Amino acid sequence: MARHAHETQAAAQAQRVAFSEIFGPGEDPRIFFAPGRVNLMGAHLDYNGGPVMPMAINRGTFIAARRRTDGKLRMASTLEAGEFIGEVTTLARDNPRRTGTWADYPLGVALGLLAAEPAEPVGLDLLFGGNLPVGAGLSSSASICVGTALALDAMWGLQSPPMDRVHAALRSEREFVGVRCGIMDPYAVGLARPAHLLWLDCKDASHLHLPLDTERLAIAVADTGVRRELAQGEFNQRVSECGQAFRHLAPHVAGATCLRDIPFEVLLEQRTELEESVARRAEHVIREVERTFRARDSLLAGKPAGFGLEMTNAHASLRELFQVSCPELDTLVHSATALDFVAGSRLTGAGFGGCTVIIFDREREDELRARLSEDFRARHGTLPTVECFEGDLGPRELS
Repeated sequence: MARHAHETQAAAQAQRVAFSEIFGPGEDPRIFFAPGRVNLMGAHLDYNGGPVMPMAINRGTFIAARRRTDGKLRMASTLEAGEFIGEVTTLARDNPRRTGTWADYPLGVALGLLAAEPAEPVGLDLLFGGNLPVGAGLSSSASICVGTALALDAMWGLQSPPMDRVHAALRSEREFVGVRCGIMDPYAVGLARPAHLLWLDCKDASHLHLPLDTERLAIAVADTGVRRELAQGEFNQRVSECGQAFRHLAPHVAGATCLRDIPFEVLLEQRTELEESVARRAEHVIREVERTFRARDSLLAGKPAGFGLEMTNAHASLRELFQVSCPELDTLVHSATALDFVAGSRLTGAGFGGCTVIIFDREREDELRARLSEDFRARHGTLPTVECFEGDLGPRELS
């Protein structure tokens, strides 16, 4: 843990240096941090009202912030090209359009907070950066949105409760950026607790923290290096298909409010009335709900093998029924689960590339890296990035 704390402080200092290089000399900026997250169970359940089991990780978004005297909001990034400049006092009234760049995520948060009439909407210089891979399925979008809400809340003196910042992040992605996402990612980032998974019921937003035996077990994330250029469109298509399934099946289940409420028997009875792709999506969701409850029971019973089995079965369903995997992801899961010290593995995030998550015996990290690298290079000609993550304290200002 001390090593990871040192890495966070070093990254924060690097953000300060980059801020001075980009925005020039002046008062030292304040530094804010929001983690990313990895989801272990509950794949594509959040927007279907199901349960999910994410964990915040000790990598994320760093935001350096300093006041301006001219009323302008200027945003730049150390990770991606382009910047945004607007007038703070007229930004919400001007109703700016999406830029199609990374800046849309923090811009959507700013617009939402400005619409609530902040107490002191002063101009700001904001520099975004971090050590979380973008487009890898580790929720860089929720990290930047929750981090932006925290930074703007502090710089504008809003004193908002943490859940208000979570909801501001969610509105940015849904209403401004246009991603039809569920509640999991901003909740996982905003409600982080070290050495715990978050159990989040996305039907009613109830949640609790489940302890993970981090003395014995470690969480690894293996990055295929395949970025998800088409992921947003494909993701929105999956959301639409799940919606189609629910609209057809709901009349057959009294009181059903989301696809999570549909029993598998009802799907079997009505399957021939659905398009095959829609039926596949519904089957994945319904079975994944059952798997996620079993995974929770295994974790609470101290049976990581049972938890891992549900993860691996979830990947098979994501590959065959939800059809969001790719050969690189399948290679990593197959290689990991062939090892006797790995409890389970699956793709994490939306899919179509990105990362897998692996739960394994902590002392076998070197063996895991070696096996994954050897198999992946033999199959795909490149090396994956394999990293072990600790849990995180959650969004905060860094000294």
